[in-house]
Amino acid sequence: MDYRKTDANLNRACEGVRVLEDTVRFDLNREDLTRECRSLRHDLRTLFAPRMAQLIASRDSETDVGVPVSRAAADDGRCGLPSVIAANSKRIQEALRVLEESLKGNGFYEEAKKAEALRFRSYTLEKKVTAAVLRRLPEGLYGITAEKFANGKGNVRSVREMVDAGIRVIQYREKYRTMKEKAAEAKEIRKITADAGVVFIVNDHPDLALLCEADGVHIGQDDWNPADVRRIMGDTAIIGLSTHNPDQAQAAMRCDIDYIGCGPIFQTFTKDDVCAPVGLDYLNYVSRNVTLPYVAIGGIKLNNIDEVLKYPVRHIALVSEIVGADDVKAMVGALNEKIKQFGRNQ
Repeated sequence: MDYRKTDANLNRACEGVRVLEDTVRFDLNREDLTRECRSLRHDLRTLFAPRMAQLIASRDSETDVGVPVSRAAADDGRCGLPSVIAANSKRIQEALRVLEESLKGNGFYEEAKKAEALRFRSYTLEKKVTAAVLRRLPEGLYGITAEKFANGKGNVRSVREMVDAGIRVIQYREKYRTMKEKAAEAKEIRKITADAGVVFIVNDHPDLALLCEADGVHIGQDDWNPADVRRIMGDTAIIGLSTHNPDQAQAAMRCDIDYIGCGPIFQTFTKDDVCAPVGLDYLNYVSRNVTLPYVAIGGIKLNNIDEVLKYPVRHIALVSEIVGADDVKAMVGALNEKIKQFGRNQ
């Protein structure tokens, strides 16, 4: 067996898995995927454990002709987590293929089949991690349209102002237009958010979300079955679900969704069919018992956001306080300063 080549590819594969593992652990806070990555890395090391002494002894990084070639390589243009995941997944799979062929070529057929099985596991892992990255909700303020409370401004203008103010996720929520009008408006908003790299969520309507190529959809308890929405939207779409009590939150964790809405925390008038405020007690419950990301929503304003920030909230939705502000950028700046100040005091 060419131990030097085997050692290089074993290290390459394990390093690639480690990149995926740290991404899902630290960037996504996904315990399930962290465990899956660690299992793959452990099984890979275990497969070659009986030959580890020979592998290490064969290592010769100083004279490896591939080192200067790698150092001289031009910028590969990699940018953002999706490209990092793609590059490292290919590194894992290519290295495992080399290991598999090397084992076969040296008569270790049983071990080769185990390497093949690990390679197929890596394909599934890539799909899961890629979906998790694409379905990640940006942290911070979560903007929602509400033309009725925007002081005469249309939804498109409100979105432009929120994007210019630095909000990284925007939900299009419109209850009073025809579907034809909503479609035209959503398409225009999708263009604005796409150009700015802002996540775009459509409220209530998976069909409208698909039509305008939104990043995801947010549904209420009485709207759609989350499983049906996932089938409609596909594996990489972000799906949010409103919840108002512990039973709904627990049920949400059994669904293939990406975050829950938690509220209304305080009394709100931005929805006609809103339930009574659930209060900070429910926010406290969610922060302690729910593993999904959650968005605090409902009646949150500059003068009460401190109460919300006492909990480990990573996503906060405000409606009228932002779209109804005379100066949206100044309001968003003031809200972000509150969030930063709270973080500094922890």
